[in-house]
Amino acid sequence: MSFDYKKEYKEFYMPKNKPSMVEIPPMNYIAVRGMGNPNEEHGAYKHTIALLYGVAYTIKMSHKGNHKLDGFFDFVVPPLEGFWWQDGMNASIDYQKKGTLHFISMIRLPDFVRKEDFNWAIEEATKKKKQDFSCVEFLPYEEGMCVQCMHIGAYDDEPKTVHFMHAYMKEKGYELDITDTRYHHEIYISDPRKCDTNKLKTVIRHPVKKIK
Repeated sequence: MSFDYKKEYKEFYMPKNKPSMVEIPPMNYIAVRGMGNPNEEHGAYKHTIALLYGVAYTIKMSHKGNHKLDGFFDFVVPPLEGFWWQDGMNASIDYQKKGTLHFISMIRLPDFVRKEDFNWAIEEATKKKKQDFSCVEFLPYEEGMCVQCMHIGAYDDEPKTVHFMHAYMKEKGYELDITDTRYHHEIYISDPRKCDTNKLKTVIRHPVKKIK
């Protein structure tokens, strides 16, 4: 049976729809940076998703080729994630100005995938798919202490969930710590192409720090 990160690490991928505090350990990702409205049919964001999955599935299927990864185990490709921000707006996202959104789209890498394995996957995907994957990067990231919550519903309704998250973190003695290196974070548990908008599941995570 394939290893499924959503099932094995429920505290990170399947939190309840009530806010909670969580310490996120260091993780490695494949990532692509960009800017623009994520809803644009042929926009930069949709293009990054195709690139990420191209590399992710190249790694997943590597055991069937000539490249052997040390410690390889079969795994379900983890869900798509994203860091989001807008210039001059550290505390919140203005959903009315989606064209100004910056993003880092990401998919988590299994721990056994090394930088050299990632480099091989970029070369292999480029050769097989005849696409340019040069903008895809190997991104180590340590998120640290965060407040998170499972948001159920449309992406545009996220501010309601964020409000509850921020009230909860203050009760627990924390304050928001979104900076130029710590971001509004979303993990997309549902596939919007296959799920009713009102039932979409999205993990929302915000970095925090203790109030002094």
